[in-house]
Amino acid sequence: MKPRLAIIGLGLIGGSFARALRAADAVATIHGFDPDPSQRQAALALGVIDHAAASAAEAVAAADVVVLAVPVLRTAEALAAVLPALKAGAVVTDVGSTKQSVLADVQQLCGTLPGWFVAAHPIAGTEKSGVAASFAGLFKGKRLILTPHAAQSATALAAVRALWTAAGARVVEMDAARHDAIFAATSHLPHLLAYSFVELLSQAEGSEEIFSNAGGGFRDFTRIASSSPQMWHDIVRANAPEVLRLLTAQINQLQKMQGLVEQQQWAGLRALFERARAARERHLADIE
Repeated sequence: MKPRLAIIGLGLIGGSFARALRAADAVATIHGFDPDPSQRQAALALGVIDHAAASAAEAVAAADVVVLAVPVLRTAEALAAVLPALKAGAVVTDVGSTKQSVLADVQQLCGTLPGWFVAAHPIAGTEKSGVAASFAGLFKGKRLILTPHAAQSATALAAVRALWTAAGARVVEMDAARHDAIFAATSHLPHLLAYSFVELLSQAEGSEEIFSNAGGGFRDFTRIASSSPQMWHDIVRANAPEVLRLLTAQINQLQKMQGLVEQQQWAGLRALFERARAARERHLADIE
């Protein structure tokens, strides 16, 4: 039988997951809830969900699988809202960009890590937000990270894996701590750098002229600074130790480059550029 799905949080990720599963005919029904009534109404009008619930508890009452598609710092709140209404045997999963913080929140709320909770992170997105920006192909060919815990139910893990596979994702597994270290480097720090760079230029004298003369390179480098500030505030806060470690290393690297320029060590600067270019080219096929 196809599972009945409930999605808590009808934004880009939750909406796209619903669209992908509907397109794949992988679920029986999709109930949804979002604290923003306009998102609930839009999700229903767009055909993303079959029923817009008035509460999180109502949305999950008959669900076989519940997806908490909320910011990482809202995971505990969302789980607390659905916990009393979950039916026996229901599987709960999330889409958060940090995994240790999510597992810690679940454990604190439940007293232990329940086997029915599956921690997941889709490596996909855009700088847009809201259910109107969602689309069925968002996860096609993208990685979906599962971070099983010691008490993980194999049945629950398989159920979540099957849904993400149906959505077009390539599912892999890794340890939660390793996940947080990797994505601090490849996602969380780059967002910090983009926001910081745009803030620097916006505060500079003649900033209007600077921005009006910016080209494609500026647009490419700063695209992610158009992402949701609230979402990225939550992600950085949830993964602060790893982000801070990498931010410190990045500052040291910038100071090294500053020294090369100040001392006019142009050969050293070029060698640094060449090493960086070679590293990117070597791994380009792995970059999604």
